[in-house]
Amino acid sequence: METVFRYISMPILPQINPQFSLSNMHPSNYRMRLFFDLLRIFVLPSVVFYLITTQLIKMNINLLMTPPSYFVFIICWLISKSFLTRILQRAERQKLGAKRIPCIRGAWPGNVDVLLKMLRAFKTSYILDVYLQLFEEYQCTTLNTRILWTDHIITMDQEHIKFVLSTGFEHFWRGRWQKERMERFLGQGIFNRDDEMWRMVSEIHDKCQRSAFTDTIVTQKNQHRGNTRPFFARERISDFDIFERYTAQTLNIISSPSSHSVGKTPIDVQDLYSRFALDAASEFLFGQNLDTLSATLPVAGKTKMGPKGSATEDPWGSFASSFEMAQQVITARSRVGYFWPVFELFRDKNALNAEVVHQWLDPLVRCALGEKEKMKKAGICSPVAEKNFLQHLAESTDDPIIIRDQLLSLLLAARDTTACLLTFVTYFMAIYPDVTKRLRAEVLEHCGAAGSITYEQLRNLKYMRAVINETLRLYPPVPLNVRESRAGGCSLPPSDPTFKADYNANMMDHDPRPLHMPGSTAITFLPLLAQRNKELWGSDADVFDPDRWLEGERLSRFVANPMMFTPFSAGPRICLGQNYAYNEASFFLVRLLQQFDTFSLAPEVQPDGSLPPPQWKHKKGRQAEEKIWPAAALTLFVKGGLWVRVAREAH
Repeated sequence: METVFRYISMPILPQINPQFSLSNMHPSNYRMRLFFDLLRIFVLPSVVFYLITTQLIKMNINLLMTPPSYFVFIICWLISKSFLTRILQRAERQKLGAKRIPCIRGAWPGNVDVLLKMLRAFKTSYILDVYLQLFEEYQCTTLNTRILWTDHIITMDQEHIKFVLSTGFEHFWRGRWQKERMERFLGQGIFNRDDEMWRMVSEIHDKCQRSAFTDTIVTQKNQHRGNTRPFFARERISDFDIFERYTAQTLNIISSPSSHSVGKTPIDVQDLYSRFALDAASEFLFGQNLDTLSATLPVAGKTKMGPKGSATEDPWGSFASSFEMAQQVITARSRVGYFWPVFELFRDKNALNAEVVHQWLDPLVRCALGEKEKMKKAGICSPVAEKNFLQHLAESTDDPIIIRDQLLSLLLAARDTTACLLTFVTYFMAIYPDVTKRLRAEVLEHCGAAGSITYEQLRNLKYMRAVINETLRLYPPVPLNVRESRAGGCSLPPSDPTFKADYNANMMDHDPRPLHMPGSTAITFLPLLAQRNKELWGSDADVFDPDRWLEGERLSRFVANPMMFTPFSAGPRICLGQNYAYNEASFFLVRLLQQFDTFSLAPEVQPDGSLPPPQWKHKKGRQAEEKIWPAAALTLFVKGGLWVRVAREAH
C-alpha cells in the first residue's frame, strides 16, 4: 500500500516533482518524454487498478473490469492526485507564509472551456487582449489558468515581472518545457539555455572580456553575458560605418524610380527594415553581408502574406519564411500547452524550418572554423579587438553546433528588435504627421540635411529618443515571455496597485500575505500590458505621446519606478544589444528624415486578412483606433506587413 500511495501522490502532470527520473532528458526528445508521461498518466492507473482489485480486494475481475467501473476508478484517481497535489501546495504555502494565486474557474472540468475560448479568440483578438480580459474579469494582475489541471501563471503585474526578471531571478529559469518547444530552432543558443550551459557559453567569451577590457570586472552572476559584451561596447557601436552603408542601400531602394515611384507606389517597410537589420547585423557579427537587400522585394497588391509579413518567391524568401514560421510554430506550441507533442508525434513541425535556416548559417560556420585552422597553422593570432563575433566564437570552441546556435540567437534578436522598432515608429509617423514634422525639424537642427553623424549628435536628439521610447512602451519587441519557477516554489512580492480599489472591496483580499508561486510551474509575464497600465502610466497610457518622456512631472513616474518600462528585459538577462538597437534605429531615422518628410499608410494594398477586424472599433484602448493588426510570434510584428507611401515634398 505504501508503494501505491506513493504513485497516487504524484501530481497529474509533472509540475511539483522536479526530481522525476526523466528530468535530465534532452529537450529534443519530446516524444520520449510524452511516452513516459502517458504511461504514468494512463497506464499506471490501470496497473494500480488491477493490483487493488486482484490482490487487495480479491473480487471478480470480470465484474470490476467493465468500462463503467474502470472509468469511475480513473476519475477517482485524478481527483485523488489533484487533492494530494493541493495538500502539497498548501504545505508549501504554509511554509512560505503565502496565499494561493487566484485561479480561473471554468464551467468544464480542467477549464477546457476556457482553453477552447482562448484558442478561438487568439485568431481575431487584439494583441494580448485575451489575457487582459481575464485580468479584468477576476480583478487581479496575476492569475492561475489551471488548464487541464496544470498550474500556469499569467501576470501583467509590474512588481511580479520585476521579481521574475531581477529581484527574484534565482527562483526562476527558462525551464524544461520552454526549451522543449524551442529546441529544434534555437538549440543551444543563449536564449534557450540555463545554468551550466548558460555559464559555459559565457565563459567561452569571458576570456575575451578579460583580454580586451582588462579594467572590467565580470562577476560570476553575469558571466553568461561575457560572450557578447565586448561586441556591444560603446567604442564598437559608435563606429557607424556599417549603419551608413546599409542605411544608404535601403534608402536607395525607397528612392529608386526603377523599383518604386517615390510617394506613389507603396512599400512594405517592415520587410525592408528586416532586411536592413539583418544585413547590418550579419556584417557586424560575422563580417559578411547576407545581402538580403539585393533580393526580390515584395510588390504592392501582388505579394502574398507570409508568416510574419510579406512572402517572396526566392532563396531569401525561403529563409525568411522558415525563420518566421519557426517562431509561429513555437508560439502555437505554447498556446496548446503541455500536450503539444501529441500533435507532432510523426512530424516535428520545425524540422524543415530549422533545416532551411541552418543551410544559410552552416557555410558561415565552416568558413570561420576553416580560417581559424589556417591561421593556427600559420602561427597568426589576431587581437581580440579586431575579431568579429563569429571569429571569436570559432576561436573559443570547435563545436559547429554551438557556434551556429549562438549566431542564430543573436540574429533573431538583432533583426527582429530593430525591424520591429523602426516599423512601429514609421507607423506612428504615418498616422501622426505632426510627430514626423517635429522629428524632422530636430534632425535638421542637430544633424543638418547631410553629412556624417556622430554619437554625440544622436544623444542630442531628445525628441527622437522620446519617440523611440514611447514606441517601445506601446509596442515592445517581446510583448510576452515565459519562465519556470525552480523547485520548492517561492512567494511573490505585493501586487502593484492596478486593481487596488476592487482588491480592498473583496473580503478575501484583506489577507495581507504574499502570493505563492508553486514550484516547477510556468509563468507567462506580459510587458506590453504592464507598459500600457493606466495605474502606472496615467489615464492616457494607451495614447501615443512622446512628451511623457520630456515633461518632468510625467517622466517622474518612470524615474521613480524604472522597472515599469522593460522593452529590453531586465536583471541578469537584460539585452546587451539595447544600445546597439537604439543607435542603429536612431541613425536610420536621421537619414530617413533627412531625405523624406511624408509617410502615409496604404491599406488598399494590405493582403487579405491583414487589416484590423471590424469588431475592434467597438472595443476600448488602442485597438479601437488601430489601423494595422499587431501580432506576436516570439517577437512583435505587423500582420501582412506595413505598406506605406514614402515621399518628399519639393523644396
